[in-house]
Amino acid sequence: MIATLIGARQRVLAPLGRLSMYRLTLCALLALAAIAVVLSAVGAISPTPLDILATLALLMLATFCTDVVAQALLHTPRRIESSLITALILLFVVQPGANPDQVGGIALAGVIASVSKYLLVWRGRHLLNPAAVGATVLTITGLGFSAWWVGTPSLAIPVIVLGLLVLWRTERIRVVLLFVAVYAAVSIVRFSVQSAAAGLTVEPGALLTSVLLQSPVLFLGAFMLSEPLTLPSRRWQQLLVAVVVGALAGWPISLGIITLGQERALLIGNLLAAVLVGRAGIRLSLVRRRAVTPTVQELTFRARRPFRFAPGQYLELQVPHRRPDSRGTRREFSLVSTPAELPFVRIAYREAERSSSCKRALGALQADDTLTATGVWGDFVLPTADAPVLLIAAGIGVTPFVSQLGAHERANAVVVLIASSAQECAYLHELGGSGARILVVTPDRPSALPAGAEWAGGARLDADLLRSLVPDLDRRHAYVSGPPRLIAQLAPALRGAHRVTTDAFAGY
Repeated sequence: MIATLIGARQRVLAPLGRLSMYRLTLCALLALAAIAVVLSAVGAISPTPLDILATLALLMLATFCTDVVAQALLHTPRRIESSLITALILLFVVQPGANPDQVGGIALAGVIASVSKYLLVWRGRHLLNPAAVGATVLTITGLGFSAWWVGTPSLAIPVIVLGLLVLWRTERIRVVLLFVAVYAAVSIVRFSVQSAAAGLTVEPGALLTSVLLQSPVLFLGAFMLSEPLTLPSRRWQQLLVAVVVGALAGWPISLGIITLGQERALLIGNLLAAVLVGRAGIRLSLVRRRAVTPTVQELTFRARRPFRFAPGQYLELQVPHRRPDSRGTRREFSLVSTPAELPFVRIAYREAERSSSCKRALGALQADDTLTATGVWGDFVLPTADAPVLLIAAGIGVTPFVSQLGAHERANAVVVLIASSAQECAYLHELGGSGARILVVTPDRPSALPAGAEWAGGARLDADLLRSLVPDLDRRHAYVSGPPRLIAQLAPALRGAHRVTTDAFAGY
């Protein structure tokens, strides 16, 4: 069952990976806005089509103009997608309107949201969600209010479907599900307590439906809580933030002039995340590059400030360049180096005939060129050194295992390297000496194998072959790393594993 779910998840992730996370979010929000206009036209939701379209146009103008001015002053690259996403999120949060007395407040929310992206930052990270900041300032000034009109049954299914696409791409489904569960539980308790105090009775089923479908919780979780630059790096930290935000949003606390509603609950969660995240905005200067295989390039950077990471984690690297394609300017790279190599940091990427604009920009980097990483992320971390593990790397997916096995000897580990040819078996010799048993699956036999490595032939790795190579598969925790399509193909072979953890290189 687990292997089937892994395969299905990776098959969905493969096409989604062709879009950057930000491009996918933008497309989802545009689709939701279009659906809202249609529903408004048929009277299914209260804002009129004119109110929605006028508010969206005003927000886009406000966020875009503010971003253009800020980017010119700070000499930062243009990020039109960021402006549009901020405007679209605010569209569903503020009260839409085309009346003259509403225009100023709506424009202010857009300007403040955009300004916060440049003022409320710490080493490349947003301290607070920009849309939540804009909505909060709008409410405090009294020029408008956050209506969260997206929280209506008519929009629930579109929000769920489009939100799931975004969460699938960002791998935040579990985090948002916990947030929704906590919000629902706390809200039900609150309504029950308040109803009992008023002498009223409530029907649990109707109450649950109301909490989930007549509140903005689904939109808040999918499009705001999940924003990477305001979340901490480790899964347990993200789950903690989800619990805190869910509890505060489910039972708003009155502070006199203002209530800790949805957007203020999110801001508190953002501050907690900022405390948990540690070092962010890592500046990296290119030291050298080398060819690991005919198609794999390794880049070595020097970090300007110290930072910490666990072997198996990755950097989200910002690679500014002109005319980025649909996969954007940010890309995730597993750290090939070990913590002991700091301040030097190594990453690797595979070149292709039709490379993305980001890869072409990486190929054009010169010595001493500087890039910024938003931080260290990921939970693809191995257990204690004596735990029996199976590490399966498909192609360039070997990179996190190089860091993990370089940091600690693992005599109880089995590594399966799958490559299109012996020449493309990256880091094979670097893995030698790790104490692990290494099985190489390539069509042709490598000319030289390091200690502990053996050629397992060129047959496709299926369940029978994997069982013959790793007879004790049922007692091993399998870690699989590589492109989503290859992981999906390997999923049936992993049915007998004790546990399975994947690290898909989506959008690579």
